[in-house]
Amino acid sequence: MAKVVIVADSTADVPKSTVEEYGIHIVPMRLAFGEESFLEGIDITAAEFYDKLTKSRELPKSSQTSPSQYAEVYRNLLEANPGSPIVSIHISSGMSGTYQSALLAKTMLEEETGQELDITVIDSLCASYGFGLQVVEAARLARKGASVEEIKAEVERLGRSRRLYFLVDTLEYLQKGGRIGKAAAILGTLLNIKPILSVDQEGIIYAVDKARGRKKAVSRVIELFVNDFGNQKDLNVAVCDGVNPELAQEFVDLLSQHFTLHEVVRTDIGAVVGSHTGPGVVAIFVWPA
Repeated sequence: MAKVVIVADSTADVPKSTVEEYGIHIVPMRLAFGEESFLEGIDITAAEFYDKLTKSRELPKSSQTSPSQYAEVYRNLLEANPGSPIVSIHISSGMSGTYQSALLAKTMLEEETGQELDITVIDSLCASYGFGLQVVEAARLARKGASVEEIKAEVERLGRSRRLYFLVDTLEYLQKGGRIGKAAAILGTLLNIKPILSVDQEGIIYAVDKARGRKKAVSRVIELFVNDFGNQKDLNVAVCDGVNPELAQEFVDLLSQHFTLHEVVRTDIGAVVGSHTGPGVVAIFVWPA
Protein backbone atom coordinates (compact mmCIF):
# COMPACT_ATOMS: atom_id res chain seq x y z
CA MET A 1 0.00 0.00 0.00
CA ALA A 2 1.29 3.47 -0.91
CA LYS A 3 2.30 5.71 2.02
CA VAL A 4 -0.24 8.31 3.16
CA VAL A 5 0.75 11.91 2.35
CA ILE A 6 0.23 14.42 5.18
CA VAL A 7 -0.82 18.01 4.45
CA ALA A 8 -1.39 20.88 6.90
CA ASP A 9 -1.72 24.65 6.78
CA SER A 10 1.05 26.83 8.19
CA THR A 11 -0.85 27.78 11.36
CA ALA A 12 0.11 24.33 12.77
CA ASP A 13 3.43 25.96 13.78
CA VAL A 14 5.35 22.71 13.30
CA PRO A 15 9.12 23.34 13.58
CA LYS A 16 10.80 23.45 10.17
CA SER A 17 13.20 20.63 11.11
CA THR A 18 10.24 18.35 11.92
CA VAL A 19 8.47 19.28 8.68
CA GLU A 20 11.58 18.29 6.73
CA GLU A 21 12.21 15.13 8.76
CA TYR A 22 8.76 13.69 8.12
CA GLY A 23 8.07 15.16 4.69
CA ILE A 24 4.98 17.07 5.82
CA HIS A 25 3.46 19.29 3.12
CA ILE A 26 2.75 22.72 4.62
CA VAL A 27 0.42 25.07 2.75
CA PRO A 28 1.32 28.67 3.72
CA MET A 29 -1.34 31.20 4.66
CA ARG A 30 -1.00 34.80 3.58
CA LEU A 31 -0.60 37.85 5.80
CA ALA A 32 -0.63 41.51 4.81
CA PHE A 33 0.68 44.68 6.44
CA GLY A 34 -1.11 47.32 4.39
CA GLU A 35 0.09 46.86 0.82
CA GLU A 36 2.85 44.41 1.79
CA SER A 37 1.87 40.75 1.49
CA PHE A 38 3.74 37.74 2.91
CA LEU A 39 3.42 33.96 2.83
CA GLU A 40 3.76 32.68 6.38
CA GLY A 41 7.00 30.83 6.98
CA ILE A 42 8.28 31.56 3.46
CA ASP A 43 8.44 35.33 2.98
CA ILE A 44 8.51 36.20 6.69
CA THR A 45 9.80 34.39 9.77
CA ALA A 46 8.12 34.54 13.18
CA ALA A 47 10.89 36.79 14.53
CA GLU A 48 10.59 39.17 11.56
CA PHE A 49 6.81 39.23 11.95
CA TYR A 50 6.85 40.18 15.64
CA ASP A 51 9.44 42.87 15.02
CA LYS A 52 7.24 44.30 12.26
CA LEU A 53 4.11 43.95 14.39
CA THR A 54 5.49 46.06 17.24
CA LYS A 55 6.48 48.82 14.81
CA SER A 56 3.31 48.85 12.72
CA ARG A 57 0.44 51.26 13.36
CA GLU A 58 -2.11 48.95 11.81
CA LEU A 59 -3.10 45.38 12.60
CA PRO A 60 -1.99 42.90 9.93
CA LYS A 61 -4.70 40.97 8.09
CA SER A 62 -4.49 37.27 7.33
CA SER A 63 -6.26 35.52 4.47
CA GLN A 64 -7.01 31.84 4.16
CA THR A 65 -5.78 29.80 1.22
CA SER A 66 -8.44 29.58 -1.49
CA PRO A 67 -10.11 26.34 -2.62
CA SER A 68 -8.42 26.64 -6.01
CA GLN A 69 -5.02 26.87 -4.35
CA TYR A 70 -5.71 23.77 -2.27
CA ALA A 71 -6.96 21.99 -5.36
CA GLU A 72 -3.61 22.75 -7.03
CA VAL A 73 -1.73 21.40 -4.00
CA TYR A 74 -3.76 18.17 -4.00
CA ARG A 75 -3.49 17.80 -7.78
CA ASN A 76 0.30 18.08 -7.66
CA LEU A 77 0.60 15.63 -4.76
CA LEU A 78 -1.63 13.04 -6.45
CA GLU A 79 0.44 13.29 -9.63
CA ALA A 80 3.74 13.05 -7.73
CA ASN A 81 2.55 10.19 -5.49
CA PRO A 82 0.36 7.87 -7.60
CA GLY A 83 -1.90 5.72 -5.45
CA SER A 84 -1.07 7.55 -2.22
CA PRO A 85 -3.99 8.75 -0.09
CA ILE A 86 -3.86 12.31 1.32
CA VAL A 87 -4.74 13.29 4.88
CA SER A 88 -5.12 17.07 5.18
CA ILE A 89 -5.36 18.55 8.71
CA HIS A 90 -6.35 22.17 9.38
CA ILE A 91 -6.89 24.97 11.85
CA SER A 92 -10.24 24.95 13.65
CA SER A 93 -13.27 25.77 11.52
CA GLY A 94 -14.34 27.89 14.49
CA MET A 95 -11.45 30.27 13.81
CA SER A 96 -10.94 30.14 10.06
CA GLY A 97 -12.56 29.06 6.80
CA THR A 98 -9.44 27.09 5.85
CA TYR A 99 -11.03 23.70 6.56
CA GLN A 100 -13.96 24.58 4.30
CA SER A 101 -11.54 25.69 1.57
CA ALA A 102 -9.79 22.32 1.72
CA LEU A 103 -13.10 20.43 1.61
CA LEU A 104 -14.27 22.45 -1.37
CA ALA A 105 -10.95 21.83 -3.11
CA LYS A 106 -11.52 18.07 -2.85
CA THR A 107 -15.01 18.47 -4.36
CA MET A 108 -13.64 20.64 -7.18
CA LEU A 109 -11.00 18.04 -8.06
CA GLU A 110 -13.52 15.19 -8.01
CA GLU A 111 -15.77 17.11 -10.39
CA GLU A 112 -12.75 17.87 -12.57
CA THR A 113 -11.55 14.23 -12.71
CA GLY A 114 -14.96 12.57 -12.57
CA GLN A 115 -13.87 10.17 -9.84
CA GLU A 116 -13.83 9.91 -6.06
CA LEU A 117 -10.43 10.85 -4.67
CA ASP A 118 -8.70 9.42 -1.60
CA ILE A 119 -8.39 12.76 0.23
CA THR A 120 -9.42 12.99 3.89
CA VAL A 121 -9.82 16.52 5.26
CA ILE A 122 -9.81 16.87 9.07
CA ASP A 123 -10.98 19.79 11.19
CA SER A 124 -8.52 19.85 14.11
CA LEU A 125 -10.76 22.11 16.23
CA CYS A 126 -7.59 23.79 17.46
CA ALA A 127 -4.78 26.13 16.41
CA SER A 128 -1.00 26.41 16.49
CA TYR A 129 0.77 23.32 17.87
CA GLY A 130 -2.53 22.27 19.41
CA PHE A 131 -3.09 20.66 16.03
CA GLY A 132 0.57 20.65 15.04
CA LEU A 133 0.99 17.75 17.45
CA GLN A 134 -1.73 15.88 15.54
CA VAL A 135 0.00 16.63 12.24
CA VAL A 136 3.34 15.31 13.49
CA GLU A 137 1.80 12.12 14.89
CA ALA A 138 -0.04 11.59 11.61
CA ALA A 139 3.27 11.91 9.75
CA ARG A 140 4.97 9.46 12.10
CA LEU A 141 2.21 6.92 11.57
CA ALA A 142 2.29 7.46 7.80
CA ARG A 143 6.03 6.73 7.80
CA LYS A 144 5.28 3.42 9.57
CA GLY A 145 2.75 2.51 6.90
CA ALA A 146 -0.44 3.18 8.85
CA SER A 147 -3.72 3.37 6.96
CA VAL A 148 -5.89 6.48 6.59
CA GLU A 149 -8.37 4.99 9.08
CA GLU A 150 -5.62 4.38 11.65
CA ILE A 151 -4.22 7.88 11.22
CA LYS A 152 -7.63 9.51 11.43
CA ALA A 153 -8.48 7.57 14.61
CA GLU A 154 -5.22 8.62 16.29
CA VAL A 155 -5.62 12.26 15.24
CA GLU A 156 -9.11 12.30 16.75
CA ARG A 157 -7.90 10.56 19.94
CA LEU A 158 -5.17 13.18 20.40
CA GLY A 159 -7.75 15.90 19.87
CA ARG A 160 -9.79 14.51 22.77
CA SER A 161 -6.83 13.99 25.10
CA ARG A 162 -4.84 17.22 24.61
CA ARG A 163 -5.21 20.12 27.02
CA LEU A 164 -4.08 23.68 26.34
CA TYR A 165 -3.93 27.11 27.88
CA PHE A 166 -2.38 30.32 26.65
CA LEU A 167 -1.51 33.72 28.06
CA VAL A 168 -1.15 37.01 26.24
CA ASP A 169 1.26 39.70 27.35
CA THR A 170 -1.09 42.50 26.37
CA LEU A 171 -4.82 42.73 25.66
CA GLU A 172 -4.23 45.24 22.86
CA TYR A 173 -4.25 42.73 20.00
CA LEU A 174 -7.29 40.83 21.24
CA GLN A 175 -9.10 44.16 21.38
CA LYS A 176 -7.92 45.24 17.93
CA GLY A 177 -9.00 41.91 16.52
CA GLY A 178 -12.45 42.26 18.04
CA ARG A 179 -12.04 39.47 20.61
CA ILE A 180 -12.71 41.79 23.57
CA GLY A 181 -14.11 45.30 23.93
CA LYS A 182 -11.94 48.41 24.15
CA ALA A 183 -13.13 49.23 27.67
CA ALA A 184 -12.28 45.73 28.89
CA ALA A 185 -8.83 45.96 27.31
CA ILE A 186 -8.10 49.33 28.93
CA LEU A 187 -9.36 48.18 32.33
CA GLY A 188 -7.48 44.89 32.09
CA THR A 189 -4.26 46.69 31.21
CA LEU A 190 -4.64 49.18 34.07
CA LEU A 191 -5.31 46.37 36.56
CA ASN A 192 -2.60 44.11 35.06
CA ILE A 193 -5.22 41.42 34.41
CA LYS A 194 -3.90 38.35 32.58
CA PRO A 195 -6.67 36.27 30.97
CA ILE A 196 -6.07 32.53 30.80
CA LEU A 197 -7.47 31.35 27.48
CA SER A 198 -8.17 27.99 25.88
CA VAL A 199 -10.11 26.43 23.00
CA ASP A 200 -13.44 24.67 23.58
CA GLN A 201 -14.81 21.48 22.00
CA GLU A 202 -16.22 23.51 19.12
CA GLY A 203 -12.76 24.88 18.35
CA ILE A 204 -13.52 28.40 19.60
CA ILE A 205 -11.33 30.51 21.91
CA TYR A 206 -12.77 31.19 25.36
CA ALA A 207 -11.60 32.59 28.70
CA VAL A 208 -10.99 29.93 31.34
CA ASP A 209 -9.95 32.22 34.16
CA LYS A 210 -8.03 35.39 34.86
CA ALA A 211 -5.34 36.43 37.30
CA ARG A 212 -3.78 39.69 38.38
CA GLY A 213 -0.17 39.71 37.30
CA ARG A 214 1.97 37.25 35.38
CA LYS A 215 3.19 35.26 38.40
CA LYS A 216 -0.34 34.41 39.55
CA ALA A 217 -1.42 33.59 35.99
CA VAL A 218 1.48 31.16 35.53
CA SER A 219 0.71 29.45 38.85
CA ARG A 220 -2.95 29.14 37.90
CA VAL A 221 -2.11 27.53 34.54
CA ILE A 222 0.05 24.91 36.26
CA GLU A 223 -2.77 24.27 38.74
CA LEU A 224 -5.21 23.78 35.85
CA PHE A 225 -2.95 21.18 34.23
CA VAL A 226 -2.55 19.33 37.53
CA ASN A 227 -6.34 19.24 37.86
CA ASP A 228 -6.75 18.13 34.24
CA PHE A 229 -4.41 15.15 34.44
CA GLY A 230 -4.75 14.11 38.10
CA ASN A 231 -2.65 11.00 38.73
CA GLN A 232 -1.51 10.70 35.12
CA LYS A 233 2.15 11.64 35.41
CA ASP A 234 3.67 10.70 32.02
CA LEU A 235 3.01 13.52 29.61
CA ASN A 236 4.26 15.26 26.47
CA VAL A 237 4.38 19.04 26.29
CA ALA A 238 4.77 21.68 23.62
CA VAL A 239 5.36 25.30 24.58
CA CYS A 240 4.99 27.89 21.83
CA ASP A 241 5.79 31.55 22.21
CA GLY A 242 5.96 34.85 20.37
CA VAL A 243 9.28 36.38 21.46
CA ASN A 244 8.82 35.29 25.08
CA PRO A 245 11.28 32.35 25.43
CA GLU A 246 11.98 32.98 29.13
CA LEU A 247 8.34 32.45 30.09
CA ALA A 248 8.12 29.45 27.77
CA GLN A 249 11.05 27.80 29.54
CA GLU A 250 9.55 28.67 32.91
CA PHE A 251 6.45 26.66 32.03
CA VAL A 252 8.56 23.65 31.03
CA ASP A 253 10.50 23.84 34.32
CA LEU A 254 7.34 24.15 36.42
CA LEU A 255 5.53 21.32 34.63
CA SER A 256 8.55 19.06 35.15
CA GLN A 257 8.08 19.49 38.90
CA HIS A 258 4.64 17.85 38.69
CA PHE A 259 4.94 15.45 35.75
CA THR A 260 7.44 13.21 33.98
CA LEU A 261 7.84 14.93 30.64
CA HIS A 262 8.72 12.70 27.71
CA GLU A 263 8.51 14.68 24.48
CA VAL A 264 9.23 18.40 24.98
CA VAL A 265 8.64 20.61 21.94
CA ARG A 266 9.58 24.28 21.72
CA THR A 267 8.37 26.24 18.72
CA ASP A 268 7.28 29.71 17.63
CA ILE A 269 3.72 30.92 17.34
CA GLY A 270 3.65 31.99 13.72
CA ALA A 271 2.53 35.18 12.04
CA VAL A 272 -1.13 34.32 11.39
CA VAL A 273 -1.96 33.22 14.94
CA GLY A 274 0.38 35.86 16.36
CA SER A 275 -1.47 38.64 14.55
CA HIS A 276 -4.42 37.97 16.91
CA THR A 277 -2.46 37.38 20.13
CA GLY A 278 0.43 39.83 19.82
CA PRO A 279 4.06 39.50 20.92
CA GLY A 280 4.72 37.93 24.29
CA VAL A 281 2.03 35.25 23.93
CA VAL A 282 2.83 31.81 25.35
CA ALA A 283 0.72 28.71 24.63
CA ILE A 284 1.14 25.39 26.44
CA PHE A 285 -0.14 22.14 24.92
CA VAL A 286 -0.07 18.95 26.98
CA TRP A 287 -1.07 15.41 26.00
CA PRO A 288 -0.50 11.90 27.43
CA ALA A 289 2.82 10.23 26.61
